[in-house]
Amino acid sequence: MDSTFYPELKSISKISIAQEAEDVIFITSNKECGKISIDINGDSQELKFINGRAKSNIELDNKGTLYFLSYPSENKENALFHLSQKDKNPPRIKSIPLWYSLIPPLLAIILALVFKEVIVALFCGIWAGAFIAGGLRFESLYYFLVSFMESIEKYVIGALNDGGHLSVIVFSLLIGGMVAIISKNGGMAGVVLRLSKYAKSKRSSEFITWLLGIAIFFDDYANTLIVGNTMRSVTDKFKVSREKLAYIVDSTAAPVSAIAFITTWIGAELGYIDDGVSKIALGGDLTAYAIFISSLKYSFYPILTLAFILFIVLSKKDYGPMLKAEKRSILKGQVSPAKNLSEDELNMEDLSPVKDAPQRWYNAAIPVLTVILVTIFGLIDTGMTGVYNSLSGMEIDNLSYSWGSIWSNMNALGESGTGFFTKLGTLIGSSDSYVALLWASLSGVVIALILTVSQKIMTLFDSMHWMVNGFKTMMPALIILTLAWALAACTNELHTADFLSGALENSINPYLIPVIIFILAALIAFSTGSSWSTMAILYPIAIPTCFAICQANGISDEMTFELLLNVIATVLAASVLGDHCSPISDTTILSSLASDCNHIDHVRTQLPYALTVGLVSITCVGLSTLLGGGWLISIALLISGMVLLWFIVQQFGKRVEVSSH
Repeated sequence: MDSTFYPELKSISKISIAQEAEDVIFITSNKECGKISIDINGDSQELKFINGRAKSNIELDNKGTLYFLSYPSENKENALFHLSQKDKNPPRIKSIPLWYSLIPPLLAIILALVFKEVIVALFCGIWAGAFIAGGLRFESLYYFLVSFMESIEKYVIGALNDGGHLSVIVFSLLIGGMVAIISKNGGMAGVVLRLSKYAKSKRSSEFITWLLGIAIFFDDYANTLIVGNTMRSVTDKFKVSREKLAYIVDSTAAPVSAIAFITTWIGAELGYIDDGVSKIALGGDLTAYAIFISSLKYSFYPILTLAFILFIVLSKKDYGPMLKAEKRSILKGQVSPAKNLSEDELNMEDLSPVKDAPQRWYNAAIPVLTVILVTIFGLIDTGMTGVYNSLSGMEIDNLSYSWGSIWSNMNALGESGTGFFTKLGTLIGSSDSYVALLWASLSGVVIALILTVSQKIMTLFDSMHWMVNGFKTMMPALIILTLAWALAACTNELHTADFLSGALENSINPYLIPVIIFILAALIAFSTGSSWSTMAILYPIAIPTCFAICQANGISDEMTFELLLNVIATVLAASVLGDHCSPISDTTILSSLASDCNHIDHVRTQLPYALTVGLVSITCVGLSTLLGGGWLISIALLISGMVLLWFIVQQFGKRVEVSSH
C-alpha cells in the first residue's frame, strides 16, 4: 500500500508520454512532485508525480487508442496522443498536434468547393480524420486501408446509431413521402394556384416565402422542408432562381428558430446556458430562460439576417454569385443551374399531378397544417411528460398526470416567476422535439393518404408507390447528412472545437470577449457544420471564462452581467452564421434539397450574403459592449445595422434589366 505523502498540485508543466520498463508513464518537463487530477478522454484521474514521472493505467493493444489529455497548467493545456503495441514490440507512442484536427473538416470543405461534389468530399474528410485518429501510421498500406474501412464501420454507422439522427432521417423521409403524395394528387398545384392570387410577381412570391419562413418558427427542419417544397412551384413560375429560394429558406429557418421564445431549440439552448451559468457565482435569482430572454437584445446576426432578406426582396437587387444566378433565371428562364432537364438533379422524380387530378389547395394545406399542429401538440405533450417526471420526485399532494395538474404545479420546480411565458418556456424545454417531429410527419402522411384515396384521385397502391418515390428524392440529401454527422463525429474525437476554443480563450481584454467568441463560434460551426454542437462546446467554456476575466480585471457586477448576456447571445448568433456558411451543415443540406438546388451552388451564392450580415453583426457586437450595453444601446445598434445593410444593398446590388426587345 502506498503510504507516501503527496502534496496537492494546482498546476503542472507540459506533459509527454513515454515507456519505462513495462509501464507507460506521464512525464512533466519541470519534474513536479505531488498529486493532481487530469482529464483523460473525459474521465478525471488522479496522478501521483515523483520527480515529474507518474505511472498510468493505460492498456496497450495492436489497434491502439487515441488519448486526449486536459490538465491544469499556467494556461489550461490539452494534448493528443495515440498509443499502441504490437505483440511484444516496444509501444508506439505518437503525439498528434491538435491543429491536425482541423484537417478533416477543411479538407472536406475545400474539396466540396473545388469539385462541386459534396459526397466524395465528405468521405475524404472522414477518411482523413480516421487516419489521424488511427495514429498517423504511414509505415504500411495496411493502415491506410484500415482507416478507409473505419470511415464506414466506425463513423458512418456510429452516426446512424444515434437516435436523434435516425429521427431526423425518418422525419425527412416521411415529409418527402407526404410532399410526393400531395404533389401527385394535385394539392400542390392547387396551393400554387391559390398563392398565385397573392404572389403576382417575382417580388411578392419571394416575400411570401420569407413570410412563411418566419411563420413556421418552431423548428428549423420542419421550416426548411415545408417552405422549400411548398413555394418551389410558385417561385419557379415567376423565374426566381433556385439559389435565391434556397437562400431565403435557409436564412429564415435557423435564425427564427434560434431566437423565438418557443421552439425545438429552446430546450438545448436553456440546458447549455444553465450548464455554463452553474459554474459561476452569478448574483440574483435568474433562471436560464430569463437569462435567454435578456440576452436576445444582443442577438444581432439572426435579427439582421431576417431584415437583410427583406431588403433584398423589396429592392429587387442582388450582388455577387446570386446576381449571376438571377440573371440566368430571368433572362434565360432557367431557374436551375442545369442547362437542361437531363443535367438537373438526377434524384428528382416527376411529381407533376396525375391525369385528371383536381387542383384542390386543401389537399396540400391540410396535411401541411397537420404537420405544424401535431408538432406543437407533440412539444406540449412530451413537455408535460418531462415536467411530470420532474415533479413526481417531489411530495405534491394534488399532482396527477393531467395537463391542468402539471401546469398548475410547475411553480414547485423553483423557477423564478410564474408567468405564462416562463412556464411555457420550461414546458418546451422539457419536451422531446424528435418525438414531436416523428408524430407530425407520420400524421401528415396518413392525412395525405386519406384525402387522396377518399376522393378517388389515386388508389392506395398508387399513393404508396408515389410515397416511396418521395422517399427516393430525399436519399441523396440524407446520404450527405449522414456523412456530415460522421465527419462531426471525427472532429469530436479529434477535439477540433477544444483546439479552436483553447487557442483564443486566454489573455483577452474583457470588452473584446464577445467579438472573439463571435469569431470562434463561427469558425467552429463552419468547421463542424453544426450550430448545436458549437453551442454545446462553447457555452460551458465561454460563460465561466468571460466571468473569470471580468472578475480578474475588476469589471463591475452590472457590466459583467451585460458582457455575459452578450457572450450568451453571441455564441448562439455566430453558430448560426457558421452554419449558414458551411457546406457540411445539415440545415444547409436540407435547404438545398427542399429547394431542389445544387448544394454547392446554394453555399456559393449564400456565402457573400451571410458574410455581409456577419461583418455588420460583429461590429454591432463589439460596439454594444464598448458603449455600455443595455436595451437602448442594442436597439440603436440594430437600427443602425439595418440602415447600413439597406445602404449596402442599394450601393452594391443591381437589378436584372429585362430587355423590351
